[in-house]
Amino acid sequence: MAPIPDAAYPFADVTVIGSGLAGMAACIHLAKAGLDVLCVGPDPSATHPVGESLDWSAPALLAGVGLPMETLIAEGIATYKRHVTLKLADGAERHYVPGEWLGRPPFNVELRTMHVDRTRLNAALRKIFLRCGTELLNDRIVDIETQGNRVAAVTTAQGKRIATRWFVDASGSAASLFPRTFKLPSIEYGPSKVAMWSYFMVPELVEGTSLYANGCNPPYMEWTWEIPVQADTISVGYVASGAAIKEKRQQGLSVDEIFKSQLGHFSRFRELLRTTEPAEPRVTSFRCRVHRKIAGPNWLVIGESAAMVDPMTSNGVTSALRHAEEASRLIIHARNRRELPRLRRAMYSQRVEGLARFFNCGIEKVMYDWPIRNRVGVLSAGDVYTVPAWSLNSIYARLRPRGVLATLLFGAALSSFRGLASAYSAFCRRRNVLIEEVASGAEA
Repeated sequence: MAPIPDAAYPFADVTVIGSGLAGMAACIHLAKAGLDVLCVGPDPSATHPVGESLDWSAPALLAGVGLPMETLIAEGIATYKRHVTLKLADGAERHYVPGEWLGRPPFNVELRTMHVDRTRLNAALRKIFLRCGTELLNDRIVDIETQGNRVAAVTTAQGKRIATRWFVDASGSAASLFPRTFKLPSIEYGPSKVAMWSYFMVPELVEGTSLYANGCNPPYMEWTWEIPVQADTISVGYVASGAAIKEKRQQGLSVDEIFKSQLGHFSRFRELLRTTEPAEPRVTSFRCRVHRKIAGPNWLVIGESAAMVDPMTSNGVTSALRHAEEASRLIIHARNRRELPRLRRAMYSQRVEGLARFFNCGIEKVMYDWPIRNRVGVLSAGDVYTVPAWSLNSIYARLRPRGVLATLLFGAALSSFRGLASAYSAFCRRRNVLIEEVASGAEA
């Protein structure tokens, strides 16, 4: 299908909307396959990305776009992450380390992963992205023309009309251009949340991510992270529901005061605050959402436009890179066709939706919400979540399901866990209600 004659950039085969991690990765895969790629989006260096603690599937995906773990470590872009530690305000803690069985055949999973300085990672990826011959147009999309369920062309704020054979939406969760245009159905998880974070200089490196929780049975959990992004620098952040932050703001507290007040609950950060004055916290808000039917005849949705995965899962970078790789493969396979095969795009949608729902449902039901967490305790809830999450994510990375049967079988496994988590949460909630009713009857 030839580009529309009056369109700008008639040379391009693919238009990628968005220049973040997912967008740049997709451009690299497509350009390496010989396609002419136009990327429309802001300069990646102008953003403040989050997602600095990676899961165990990320290193192989980064290597696939030209950034092997050894290079990232050697150049100071990343530090090793060998474990996750969950710490409570009362001093209790639990270490979560991937099972050695994942490192043995047939899985052979690398048992180390990384923390990354996202600004430096994006800069390194941008160099590869530009070397591949991708043209970057620093602009934004303001209009999308459709013909039925196809994307015919897009128009930028500068007035450029772009029509190419293929389109990829990597515009991010706030924009989600194609999901909005085609009114794609979505599933939301949990309330809107706010993350605020800053950076501290530290004298020594810890090769692991630390998560902190108050552990006092709150109805909805808040948490704090500590991530060593460089040998002498840690990222420290606080995540809470939007309603909780709004209430504190209405009490007259500034963002800086809210941030420091939260850090003051933990001895580790009280000591840091006595010796270091961090920069004004950066702030972002988000809502975990999973879109469905994210592939059309000549378009695909990737990254946070497709699914916003909760940052506590450490799966955001993996999702972005995985979507970019799989979506690019679909376009490359169909490069000489008029449209993407229906079955292939349906299976792509199924895989993206299944994994995102698995992670979001698991973290909401087991950790954020109170029934399971309060029944088994915060530390044990961490076990309940991490064992299936790490295992199924690693199995997916190793087996790489692509066909109909493999996709459906793996999707069934993900759905089974979601069902079990929901059923156990309902059981714990009902049990608590019965206990309260019995206690009320006894008092009466």
